[in-house]
Amino acid sequence: MTGTSGAAQGRTAARRKRVPRQEREQQIIDVAVRVFAKRGYHAASVDEIAELAGISKPMVYLYLDSKEGLFLACLRREAERLVSAFQEAARGAGAAPELRLYAGLSAFFAFVAEHRDSWVVLHRQASELSEAIATAVAEARRAVMAEVAGLVRDGISDSGRGSRLGAEDADFVAHALVGAADSLTDWMERNPGQAPEGIALRLMNMVWVGMRDVLDGKAWLPEG
Repeated sequence: MTGTSGAAQGRTAARRKRVPRQEREQQIIDVAVRVFAKRGYHAASVDEIAELAGISKPMVYLYLDSKEGLFLACLRREAERLVSAFQEAARGAGAAPELRLYAGLSAFFAFVAEHRDSWVVLHRQASELSEAIATAVAEARRAVMAEVAGLVRDGISDSGRGSRLGAEDADFVAHALVGAADSLTDWMERNPGQAPEGIALRLMNMVWVGMRDVLDGKAWLPEG
């Protein structure tokens, strides 16, 4: 009777220790981001990820289907975190579009600085992999681009001189800003210790001030 009772207690304890599926998936992804960032996609081992996550390799496949599925889960989660950081910072920065854009860019650079492993997965590795992964990268980029373009359009509209610049110009400026921000993450790596707000400020002065000059009717043209 005592043995039966002990076995039942053991099963009850095991059930209590079971981790909810969503929580377990996040634990696996946490580990996978670190491993992919450290070793690269091709050299990363699902065996190592499983071991570090404290589960079996078949369990990783049960939760996330394949190595590519695991990488896609990492990519999508980190992209969502990045976009959310941008959105939340922009929403909390007041009404002026340029202040919201500055806050969003500051949050972007802060994310890169604080979550370097995530950025390695998002920025350096993903574009070199499968079509499914490239598609996920493109979706993440479009989400950031939409946020930036919306703030640029608001800036043009609020200037009262929207007849000078239209939706195409706002899209152009958004692509320039996002492309510059992407490139500046490499500059950040070569120049550690830079404050995210300082990088965002320098970028705003390069791009936003130029757009404001165009709205005022100023333009550079090559001589002759």
